[in-house]
Amino acid sequence: MTGKLSTEQARRFDDVKANYYEIMENIARSADRAGKKPEEITFLAATKTVDPVIINYAISLGLKKIGENRVQEMLSKYDEYDLANADLQFIGHLQTNKVRQIIGKVSMIQSVDSVKLAQEIARQSLKNNVTTDVLVEVNIGREENKSGVMEENLDEILAQISEMQGVKIKGLMSVPPICDTKQEISKFFDKMYKIFIDISSKKSDNINMDFLSMGMSEDYNEAILSGANMIRVGSGLFGARIYR
Repeated sequence: MTGKLSTEQARRFDDVKANYYEIMENIARSADRAGKKPEEITFLAATKTVDPVIINYAISLGLKKIGENRVQEMLSKYDEYDLANADLQFIGHLQTNKVRQIIGKVSMIQSVDSVKLAQEIARQSLKNNVTTDVLVEVNIGREENKSGVMEENLDEILAQISEMQGVKIKGLMSVPPICDTKQEISKFFDKMYKIFIDISSKKSDNINMDFLSMGMSEDYNEAILSGANMIRVGSGLFGARIYR
């Protein structure tokens, strides 16, 4: 960081610093309760609407992974990210006609919800001589207004994607429904973990269940306790989103 900070920037930095260390402490505590080591939990910061200066400050604290939800926003900020010290992933709903814009720029696409999308990721990856890691998104709450694969279709879709060159399945991702209680959302997390373990036990070619990505700012502790090894925290780190 160079140059003198404005009062507002200094305040934001102080808030992010406090939040970052609180999240790391919470991860360590929840990991311990789940019988895991803190380093087994991947902390990815959801950076939608966050200025690159703030993102890079979080990276300077030790943050290793960031994730964007929208292609255009990601591209507008891309040259300003400190990608020498952090890994960039795409975590939002992705349209097939925008895949070509992000291939080679992200290490992982977390939101593959159809064979059609996977085919385009594979096609563009081969075109760019790269292999793109993907997570398959599961609609665990069976919500009509939310993307993701239904549980009963998951095995078939995984099998089809696993045969594609240019992509490598690295696990599952899910965004459960909004729930009134921690107990209620934990039921969805527990169900996702069971699906994750069931698929892991099959040991299929080109399907590696390395990551179970679930849990956000309000519920990442519950997600870790249920078996998540990747969490996506946005407002919990950066504060309430500022939409322009």
